[in-house]
Order: sequence, then structure tokens, then C-alpha cells
Amino acid sequence: MPHVLQNVVFPHDRDPDLLPLYADPETWSVIDEEPVRVSNRAHIGDILGRHTARIVAGQRVSLGTYFNAFPASYWQHWTAVRQVTLTVRTEGPCTILVYRSTGSGVRQRIETRESNGIESNAFDLVLDQYSDGGWIWFDLVADDKDALFLGAEWTTELDPVRSGKASIGITTFNKPDYCIWTLTNLAEAPDVLELVDRIFLIDQGDRRVDAQPEFPQVAAALGETLRVITQPNLGGSGGFARAMAETLDRPESDFVQLLDDDVRLEPESVRRSIVFGRYASTPTIVGAHMFDLLDRPKLHAWAEVVDDEPFMWRALYQEKLPHDFSASNLRQTPMLHKRLDADYNGWWMCLIPTEVIRAVGLALPAFIKWDDAEYCLRARDAGYPTVSVPGVALWHVSWVGKDDSIDWQAYFHARNRIVAGLLHSRVPRGGRLLRHSRRVDLKHLMMMQYYPVALRHRALRDILSGPEHMRANLATAMPAARALAKDFSETHVHKDTGVPLRSRRGRQVFKHRPQNEFDNPTGLQLRWFTFVTLVSHWFHAPRPENVAHPEVEFGKYDAHWWRLPLYDSALVSAADGSGKNIYIRDRAKYRHMLVDSVRLHRRLRREWPLLSRRYRKAQPEMTSLEAWRHTFGESS
Repeated sequence: MPHVLQNVVFPHDRDPDLLPLYADPETWSVIDEEPVRVSNRAHIGDILGRHTARIVAGQRVSLGTYFNAFPASYWQHWTAVRQVTLTVRTEGPCTILVYRSTGSGVRQRIETRESNGIESNAFDLVLDQYSDGGWIWFDLVADDKDALFLGAEWTTELDPVRSGKASIGITTFNKPDYCIWTLTNLAEAPDVLELVDRIFLIDQGDRRVDAQPEFPQVAAALGETLRVITQPNLGGSGGFARAMAETLDRPESDFVQLLDDDVRLEPESVRRSIVFGRYASTPTIVGAHMFDLLDRPKLHAWAEVVDDEPFMWRALYQEKLPHDFSASNLRQTPMLHKRLDADYNGWWMCLIPTEVIRAVGLALPAFIKWDDAEYCLRARDAGYPTVSVPGVALWHVSWVGKDDSIDWQAYFHARNRIVAGLLHSRVPRGGRLLRHSRRVDLKHLMMMQYYPVALRHRALRDILSGPEHMRANLATAMPAARALAKDFSETHVHKDTGVPLRSRRGRQVFKHRPQNEFDNPTGLQLRWFTFVTLVSHWFHAPRPENVAHPEVEFGKYDAHWWRLPLYDSALVSAADGSGKNIYIRDRAKYRHMLVDSVRLHRRLRREWPLLSRRYRKAQPEMTSLEAWRHTFGESS
């Protein structure tokens, strides 16, 4: 009996912005090596259902799209599947053209067939030429009459390596509307629920999901599959660790599928990730890509890595992200055809085999930030890879419109990155990690951002105290970090009152530059700028009139570290546009924090080998099922 690897699907929402991710009825050309749309025939009205569509007479529609092309290179590299059958069902006169691509994005025709009446056409495909990359897809061309596309799937006769189901773990904090939407989508996807054992909703907020008026209906639809668990706010790591622990108690579950709360789900992606996990030759963490929930054709995250030297995360080809599929679809973007190997995947959606959990433990008690990257690095060191699979994705609120490096989360950014480095860095004393951390301090200090520096220094002191602090302050570190904000005036967001806030010298406007291009100083110019700024801020107090009233105003994305230090104070737009922050130079805070930064980083570098041994020795206990169950028991 054939096993379905992937179904061809169309969007649940009748949203024209989503159409390029599922079907491409447009004609493209290339001018100056850039894709150019020659004709636009996209019409959401031609989508007739979840699996059906109309092909208008004389028109061509390609299914060589993000969600409907088959990622052949990933299946060849990570599984034993070598024979795949594409079955396409149509009604009416049309032509089916099957294509493949190479790792460089070159298109090659595999087979062409004409179809009349109601027909099912099967294409037998071999996965043996996709080591560097490549997809397989098909186009449909209607003849002189409209044709109907009635569905398609990619199947194999090979049995999977594993046959168990997955339990889904959703961690939420006061996002009940998103959770209801996700649960409703799952309830309406019976082919997904066939592969799901339990759905654990870990509710850590006071706006309870089960108190929403829509909950009884969706709970009735899911029946015993759904289980709501309430606990105090232990962060993402505490919620996902709970989902891992609950899944380990389910004999039918071979995987836990972690899901964030503020997402929109493509249910077929859940199904694909579980199927891929079943077929993976070795137990494999299966990650999903992330699209922007507020700009839905844009891909923000795919294969992500942690560079050894600075020990910092990034996406491969980060300079090309976000990628807008409405401007350049899959067939027109060679970068998207390469097989990209990841170090880790964000826990917005990530499938973890229970075999991996039993081997390496549960999440680090990190609250938020770096818990997903640390876990995948820990699994990698134990021989379990992470694969971010194309065609497996969801929509998540992106970091556009956020700046969590200057709010209470600065504590967790600093602490958890360095802790992950102590646990997994493969270069002496963390390589450039501490140097980079010190530079982050300097940038904040030059920009008059004293609150995040205070949090970062608290994080460094906690790290130096030893690994025991992580579980001890799991529930208290976040409220303590938020409470500290009241001591720093720059954290206050001045909302619109009808009377505009003004600066003495007006708003600073700069020439628009392409994405990821900046006019910051580099090389010797950078060293001189940093030296002059540090000395100037040390010796010169701000002018009284600039303390009483902001000297200049910046838009958020113009307020860079090489611009703000030139002024005594600045009015800067908040990242989400909800108001403005006032940054004022404080010589006393600056001097104290600069000295602290030097001392703390010097001590960390000196004690790195000892600290690394301590944290690595403590890791098995910190991430053990028993330790987490003790935490859950105490918190309840």
C-alpha cells in the first residue's frame, strides 16, 4: 500500500497574498538577472477547495511553489526513499508537464502527458540526482476549454522506519485567540489527526484558553486528543519541557511536535513533518520554516546555524532574507533550490523524536532565548541531526516591529547565549563570544541604553555564580528583570497624546539604503570612532538644555550605534511605532557600567575553562526528566 509523503494543497484562507506559496499562474522572465513578472493571471476565485482548482482555458498554472513542489534533495539525503510516485487527477483537456531542478536552480523537463476526461496520471520518479539540491514539480496547461485539477499526492511504496504517532505541545502565555485558531485548524484536518496521539496545551497565563467562548466546541471536536495543562509561567522552555515530559508518558508517541502560540498553521505542514520524521534514516529533529504572520508571502527563517567563533545564530544566506515570494517565486529563485543543512530550528514549530529526548534530556531551564538552539546543538553532539524541511512551515509574528534586545529579554539574550557557549563551544574560551558580548555593552552604552546593560551585567553575574542559578530563578528572573525597568527613564514609552513630542534640533533624516546595507564606520575608522566616543562620554557631561529637552529625533531604523553617540539626548520611535523613547546621556551610569563591563568580561574569560566544566557536568541533571518533574510539582 502506498504511503502518502505529501499532498498538494491550497490555502484555507481566501487570501490573495497566500496564492504564490501554493500556485503560480503567472508568466515570468529574467531581466538583468532579476525575475520579472510578464503577466499576472493569479485569481483566488480559481481555487475551488483545499485540493481542487480551475485551470482557465489556454492558461498555464505551475505547482512549482513553496508548499506544492516536492523537496527531492532532502528526501534523498536524509531518508532511504528512492522511488516516488506523483499521481495527478484532472478533468477536461489539459497537459501535465513534470519538471525537476538542480541545486543551482536549473529547470529540466522530466515528462509530458496529455489528459482528457476524468483521468489519473501516475509518474514514477527516482531520487538519485539530488545530492546538492533540487525540487520536483508539475505544471498544468488547459487546452481550449477550462480544466479542473482534482488533486495530487506524492507517495512511496517503502515502509517508514518508525510508525508511532506524534503528540503536539503548544506553549501559551495569554494568547488564547491564536490557540483557538490553531486547535480549530487541527480539528478540521482529519488526515493530520490520524498521525496525532495527543495535543498538550500548556497554558501558563491568566487569560485561559479553556475560558474562551469557542473552546467547548473545539474541545468537543478534538475529544480525548486534547489535554489542557495549566502551570505558572516558566517561559517557553518550561512549557515545552512539560510537553516533552507528557509525551514521554505516551507509549503511542514517537515524537513531540512543539508549536508556539502566536502562529497561523498550515495543517499539511504538521503532517509532512511527522511523515518525514518517520522516514528519516536516523532519529532526526524536523524543523519548520517561518513566514511573517503580518506579511504572509515573506519567508523570514529557514536553515539556521550557530557560527563557532562568535557563537552566534544566523540564517544561511541571511543577507537575502526576508524573501518575498510574491516578488520572486520558487522557480525564479536559485537560492531556494540548494540543500541547506541546519544546526538548529526555532521552536515555533519543531518535531523532536522521543528517542532523542530520552538520550539527551529535556529543554534547558532557560525561560526563553537560545533554548531551541542549545537543544539542537546538544542533540547534534550526541549524533542526532536537525533538518529544516522546505514545504514545512507556518506563519509567526516576526521580529520586524520588535526590539527585544533592549527590553527585559536582554537578560536572557546575554545569559543564555553565554551558557550555551559554555556547554557547546568548540573553540578555546568561546572564541570571539566574550569580545562580541563586550562590544554589545559598548554599543548600548554609546546609545544611552543603560537598562539593557544593567540586565546584561546581572546575567553575567548569575553565570559566574554557577549553573544552579538557572533552575533557582526560572520563575523569578523575568519579573525581576521587568521590575528593574522603573529605574531607567529610557524604558518609558511616551504615547501619542495629541500633542507631538518635539526635539530641539528636529528629526534627523538619512538617505535610504537597500536592505542589509549600512553606512557604519569600519576598520581604522571604526576604532577611532569608538575611542573618541568612549573618551568623550567619559569626560564630558551632557549640556543642561539637552537633558531638559531631547536634542534630536530619530526614526527607529535610523537610530544606529554610530549616530546616537553624537548627541546628548535623542527622541527615538519605539520599534512597534506605539510611541517614543527618550534617551539621555548619563555620565555617572556610563562610567560605572563601562568599568563593570570590563571587569565582568575579564573575569568570565579568566574563569571560562572552570565554568565550562561546571556547566557541562551539571547539564544532565539540569535537563533531566526528574529535575523538571520536581519543578512542575513545586510550581503547581
